[in-house]
Amino acid sequence: MKFGRITSFVLAVAVVMSGGLLWAQETTDPASEKTVEAKKVDPAWLAPFSFRNIGPALMSGRIADVAIDQQQPNTWYVAAGSGGLWKTTNSGTSWTPIFDAYASYSLGCVTIDPSDRNTIWVGTGENVAGRHVGYGDGVYVSRDGGKTFQNKGLKQSEHISKIVVDPNNPLNVFVAAQGPLWATGGERGLYKSTDGGETWRQVISGGPYSGATDLQIDPTDSRVLYAATHQRHRTVWALLDTGPESGIHKSTDGGETWTQLG
Repeated sequence: MKFGRITSFVLAVAVVMSGGLLWAQETTDPASEKTVEAKKVDPAWLAPFSFRNIGPALMSGRIADVAIDQQQPNTWYVAAGSGGLWKTTNSGTSWTPIFDAYASYSLGCVTIDPSDRNTIWVGTGENVAGRHVGYGDGVYVSRDGGKTFQNKGLKQSEHISKIVVDPNNPLNVFVAAQGPLWATGGERGLYKSTDGGETWRQVISGGPYSGATDLQIDPTDSRVLYAATHQRHRTVWALLDTGPESGIHKSTDGGETWTQLG
């Protein structure tokens, strides 16, 4: 019985292999290829078809952040992780892309200045750790409701997670930068500007593999802020997504000095 089973198995393998060889011969036989003629597509057939944009959600992949105009709540700004910045003035019925002319397609956050609804801050480089993520080239600001933008530096941050503007002093701007994902260095940590983004000063150092991943300001006292740091590094074969450099930090003097809470 055992010999019979082995013989049957060998015969089955031989049949499969011989069939594969015959198939390979048939598909690679030059004589058979001569019978197949390539059919050309008349360009006129494709003339009625054209590409059109149907909105920010389908092809953008992910929405990184949303900012809603508190004075005109029908106006929203939506930052797409891999699709630029979009604006609607009718609560999402129609959308206009307003960041396509600039260097970064990947965005991490968008913020409306609470003192001036026409001042829009954008942080480029989505703050996620996937292999697919695109990187950015720093901070941008618009002073005309998103019609035009200017780059305000931190170009080596690559991934920006949050921008906060002091509601009592719009010259004070904070940027939480996670920093490069695939390498050390860059501009990472928490940065503060006291001149509306003309210059930046690092107030929390993220460390070689860490950056600032979130920032909140106390709505009752703008001198009180909370920042979160996150240790993260990706390689081709692994992702380090935690570590001792991660923590929660608090400031009670407008972001000048910080104490780590845990």
